[in-house]
Amino acid sequence: MNNNLIIAFLLITSIGFSQNIRFEGIVKDSTGLGLEMANVMAINNDTKAMDAYAITNENGKFILNLKTNTSYKIKASYIGFQSFEKNVSTTSSNMTYDISMAQGVQLNDVEVVYEMPVSISGDTIIYNSDSFTNGTERKLEDVLKKLPGVEVNKDGEIQVEGKTVQKVMVEGKDFFDGDTKIATKNIPADALDKIQVLRNYNEVSNLKGLENNDENIAINIKLKEGKKNFWFGDFTAGIGVGHKEDRYIVNPKLFYYSPKYSINVIGNINNIGELPLTMRDYFKFTGGFRSMMRKGGSSFNVSSNDLGILGLRNNQAANIDTKFGAANFSYNPSKSWTLSGFGIFLGNKTDVQTNSVNDLPEGASANSVEEKEDISRQKSDLGIFKLSSSYIPSAKTHFDYDAIVKFSNQKENQSVTSTELGDIYTNKKQKPFSINQNLNYYYTLDDKNVFAFETQHLYQQEDPFYNANLQNLAFNLGSEYNTMQVRDDVSQKRFVKTNKTDIKFDYYYMLTPKSNINVTVGNTYSYQNFDSHIFQVLDNQAVNDLNSEESNNDVSYAFNDVFLGLHYKFITGKFTFNPGFSVHNYNTKDIQLGGQNKQSFNRFLPDFYAQYQIKKSENLTYNFSLSNNFTDIVKLAEGLVFSNYNNLFSGNRFLENSLSQVHSLRYFKYNMFNFENIFANISYTRQVDAIKNKALLTSANQVTSSVNIDSNFADETFSGSANYGRSFAKYYKASAGFNLNWSKFNNIRVLSSTEEKVQTTESFSQNYNVRFSTNYKKIPNISLQYAYGINDNSSSVFYTDNPSVELEYYFLNAFSFVSEYSFYHNRNRAKTIDTEYDFLSSSLTYQKKDSKVEWKLSGTNLLNTKALNSNSFNQLGGTNSFSSYIVQPRYIILSMKYNL
Repeated sequence: MNNNLIIAFLLITSIGFSQNIRFEGIVKDSTGLGLEMANVMAINNDTKAMDAYAITNENGKFILNLKTNTSYKIKASYIGFQSFEKNVSTTSSNMTYDISMAQGVQLNDVEVVYEMPVSISGDTIIYNSDSFTNGTERKLEDVLKKLPGVEVNKDGEIQVEGKTVQKVMVEGKDFFDGDTKIATKNIPADALDKIQVLRNYNEVSNLKGLENNDENIAINIKLKEGKKNFWFGDFTAGIGVGHKEDRYIVNPKLFYYSPKYSINVIGNINNIGELPLTMRDYFKFTGGFRSMMRKGGSSFNVSSNDLGILGLRNNQAANIDTKFGAANFSYNPSKSWTLSGFGIFLGNKTDVQTNSVNDLPEGASANSVEEKEDISRQKSDLGIFKLSSSYIPSAKTHFDYDAIVKFSNQKENQSVTSTELGDIYTNKKQKPFSINQNLNYYYTLDDKNVFAFETQHLYQQEDPFYNANLQNLAFNLGSEYNTMQVRDDVSQKRFVKTNKTDIKFDYYYMLTPKSNINVTVGNTYSYQNFDSHIFQVLDNQAVNDLNSEESNNDVSYAFNDVFLGLHYKFITGKFTFNPGFSVHNYNTKDIQLGGQNKQSFNRFLPDFYAQYQIKKSENLTYNFSLSNNFTDIVKLAEGLVFSNYNNLFSGNRFLENSLSQVHSLRYFKYNMFNFENIFANISYTRQVDAIKNKALLTSANQVTSSVNIDSNFADETFSGSANYGRSFAKYYKASAGFNLNWSKFNNIRVLSSTEEKVQTTESFSQNYNVRFSTNYKKIPNISLQYAYGINDNSSSVFYTDNPSVELEYYFLNAFSFVSEYSFYHNRNRAKTIDTEYDFLSSSLTYQKKDSKVEWKLSGTNLLNTKALNSNSFNQLGGTNSFSSYIVQPRYIILSMKYNL
């Protein structure tokens, strides 16, 4: 995209403004009082199109940008009032026009509301999809990006008011509960009627108003009438053009929605790098399970023992071959009973190639950096299944059950060439399995008494196997290890089994209509087993088992937390307060090395919530919490864990919990009067007695163990973010924001057998972005974005510039052209690294009106960029890494889509 084209679009924008006048006024009731949230629109009498719309502010004021010397029909509506309608002709000057509305039945309410692009009903923002589309949209994501106050990031996550949307529903039915990416990438844009943003969402009506739900946001999609009670969807098939290797994509989608049941089926087989679900998406896929212990004051999370296989982001790989299948259903045997669930299968074959330059810790080597090349071949098959049942026989009773099963089979073969360690060959295998179940019962006895019982059980087993073949093993594995081999071939097999149960009972008593007391009784119990064994394969292929205690683990660990909580919530004026505390009794026991270690103690943990409701859509929220953080069995097992070819780890059975205090302050404002969206957030975390690494760093190798660091060396994190966004003059959307994060970490460096020191590292990252986009109906649209990042990581400072431009144009009632260009410039302050790369993708689609067939010619990485770059910081040693990822080459795909 050249500068002349950008200037041309800005010129079009300025001309559009110059031909408009400002038409403003106040919507009043019969007494002259301004009506907030009234709908006002202007219908062009010649074209019959809606040229402008507005929603009044707290004083009843509205502003419309209208064409000069044009005849309009001005319409206004407000719940409980008769609708207003009158013809008005504009002049070449700004106009003031007040509207008086009479109370009574609003006969034309349905018509007026359905024509409004945006309306508000309580905590729900309702967008009319067709008001924001221009014909180039193909999926839900394309529409959401154009809505005021809504953003969709590159990972398909939806953000509203700076908060991540947790749930997407279609016609009130869950769409692959627990993930929004499947919805944004697959729901067809032409099926959308209304998009409802549900703020302060709580799917349990019994608890509505009793808990603080201001962080909870869901989206419900209302379908067009022609998409209900009928099968709809599409089937896409495409082939690659201009490549030695065959390239293909097959992507069927099928949907059915009726009041009684719904079915969604999605498939995708391709080798062009299109990832319906990444591995990171899979591992964070919760299935919508609630965090039931969030107010408990304790943090006991079962850590993952995966080997880092398939930690890919987007399409950062040299080659990706994907197979994806997913099905989702919802069925209502009766009005009070709902059955739902989904199944997902994902299979990937991936080639990854990475070149990196890694700073070495001071004093660890005679060299200052390590240059390394990694080439990996990865294969994985992953599955997720969920079944849910919800029974709500009355407004007083709510009963639900959920079960989600995850399983996978993952393999990776890797070859590494390092300037420090020579050539290394590794093999990784793992087949983790887990089943998570919860059972919940909610009962409202009367207006004053509400009961809630929640229980959750997790069963998980992991069996990672790791093998490394090296020129020279840098670690001492004891006298049993045979050092007289040409190469070192070392393996470790592990098995970790976890049973974890959470039980919580809540009682809410309404003291007044604006205050309640919440008493909580809860228990978390976890029992884990950890077994591991290191062995060596000799040159003659004989197996040398290392049977010493230090090379093996046989550990069991039990954790028990019984607590009592008390919270008092009350509303006074514009303020909501919710102070509380929890009292805990902790008991832990580990058995290993022929003995056991027990700990038992009590803790008092306060928390506090306050919100100032400045206006209906403007508030300030403060949160404070003090929590105990516990590790699980992995860091308590004292036998060696060979977690990587250059990393040897041993746990510490005498570890104690750390204590974290968290303060956060969030400001939010959504002004429907001028479609202004503002949010800001600052948070501070201080963690004392943290569980940290004690490390001996030699060359690119490290031997680490875990310790509780002295409370005088607290870890601290301060973060702040803000964003200002606004849609204006109907066709334009702009935003600007920043993200800051400062962190201080403490670890212990072992310098020799008699000397060690606390190493403190600080990092400060800054990210800024601005964006401007147009949304015309009949002329090309452009989106301009610029992002700038600074990462100051103790020993080095990195800078990133990332301007990008998107162009889309629907023309001749059949063609859609979409193109996206991004440029990246990465460099450091020392000027030892200075790289540039860019990406260009484009597509041209042809589909006649009312035709079921769509043809598409698309190209990815059209500039044939070879690699992309990134930098990272490792707090252990305070070192930086700069990596270059080889990416897929240029692909040209011709595809045909048939719409059902």
